[in-house]
This record gives sequence, structure tokens and C-alpha cells, in this order.
Amino acid sequence: MSSTATKYFSATTATNINWQEFVCGWGAAVINVSVTYPINKLIFRQILHGIHIKSAFAQLHKEGMYYLYRGILPPLCQKSISLSLMFGVYEEVRKPLVQHNVNTSLAKVIGGLVSGTTEATLMPFERIQTLLANAEYHKQFKNTAHAFVALRQYGFAEYYRGLTPVLLRNGPANACFFLLREELQEHITHLEPELLKTSAEFFGGAVIGVVLSTFFYPLNVIKIAMQNKVGGDFHNPWIVLVRVYKERGCKVRNIYHGVQMNCTRAFVSWGVMNAAYEHIKAIVY
Repeated sequence: MSSTATKYFSATTATNINWQEFVCGWGAAVINVSVTYPINKLIFRQILHGIHIKSAFAQLHKEGMYYLYRGILPPLCQKSISLSLMFGVYEEVRKPLVQHNVNTSLAKVIGGLVSGTTEATLMPFERIQTLLANAEYHKQFKNTAHAFVALRQYGFAEYYRGLTPVLLRNGPANACFFLLREELQEHITHLEPELLKTSAEFFGGAVIGVVLSTFFYPLNVIKIAMQNKVGGDFHNPWIVLVRVYKERGCKVRNIYHGVQMNCTRAFVSWGVMNAAYEHIKAIVY
């Protein structure tokens, strides 16, 4: 091992884990999921069936309030741990790199890629959420625990069906998010009064979230199409994308069914998350 690598791992080991970042990410996620889950479910139905918002809303309205928050436990568990890892792992990777004179932007990119890849270990929660949010599986899977147990018969890999698009989404999206977010924070740190600063944190995070979620939207379409299947062969993401493209009339715009509501969800979700994170951070630190 090179002397540089030895120094890096020594510094990382010697430094205490920055638990505050993990706590801030966790708290921001709990607030975020609780507020945005109904919107997220509406988007999911549009992506899954390739339908417009009115039809998706009609489906949820017909199913009633009982089913509206059905499936929230997996994203609540997944997102709270995921955002905890996102912020915590990012900082644990970025900080030692900067201390060893790695370019600041490069350190942020590496930190984002590592944190995004680490988040992918939580994919079984995302997998279960997909099944529970699909009306076709209402009778087959009673709840989160039942779905986890029921999938066991198909093998461990079934929990990670759709992993490739998740990896292609998570790492690059995290890297872009941290680069843009920290650029934003440098310009609003000294804003007064507090309400103005909070508003800037919300709208800044919201705009970043809309841009990134729209750019990576096709990967979510592929992921959901792959995860809408239980058992059987695992297909190449490209093959799945071509199939969805053909099923939706060979029109690119039909791949983006649900993108309008996705922008709405991303605007609210990332805005709430960014503002909540900063307020929790002020308390924790």
C-alpha cells in the first residue's frame, strides 16, 4: 500500500465518526417522507401504467384512505437510513480526501459516488415499496413484513431486482447534488432574517431536486418496470427500456409519463429535506 493511501486510512481510522451528519440526514428524511408520500404514490401509478394524473388520482381515490399510506413503512425505513448514509458517508469520505490535498470538487464527487453506492444496499426497501404500491399485488402481499417473507422463496437476488438502474442513478445524482448544494450554501449562509435564509434553503434544494430527478427520471421508469415482476429471469435494463418504449407507442415523451408530478414531488421533497436538514444541523451541532 502506498504511503499516501496509508496516511489516508490512518487519518480516517483515527478520526471519530461524524455522527451528527448521520442524525441530520435521518431526521430530514423522516419529515420528508411523511409529507410527500401521497404525491410519490400518485407518480408511481403514472410511471407503472403510463397514465395521466387524472387517471392515477382516480385510482387512489377509488381505493380510499386506507390504502393511501399503504407501503409507507419501507420508504420511511429506507429513506431515513438512506439519507443518513447519504450525508454521513459523504462527509466521512470527503473530509479525509480534502485533508490530504485532493481537489475539493473531486473530493465531493468521490464522496457523492461512494455515498450513493452505499445507499443501494438498502434497495430491498425500495423493492418492497414498489410491490405494495401496485394494486395488482394488494391481495398477494398483505403488508411490509409479509412481502419480505414472501419474496424469500424466489431467492436473495429477488430483493435486488432492478439494482443496475439504481446504481446508475444514486451515485451520479448524489455527486451532482452535493456539488450544487454546497455551491448554494456558500451564497446563502449569511442571509438575514432567518425566514429569508430558510426560504432560500427550501427553494434552492427544491430547484436542485427538480433538475436532477428529471434528468434521471428514465432510470426510475426502468427500475419500476423491472421491479413490477416477481420471480423469473432478470432482464438487461436496456432491453426493459426498449420494451417500455414500444409498449408506450414508440414515443419518447411517453417514457416521461408522470414527470410533471415528479417535478412537483421533487420540488416539495428536496425543498423540505434541504431546509429540514439545515435546521436539524443547527440544533445537533
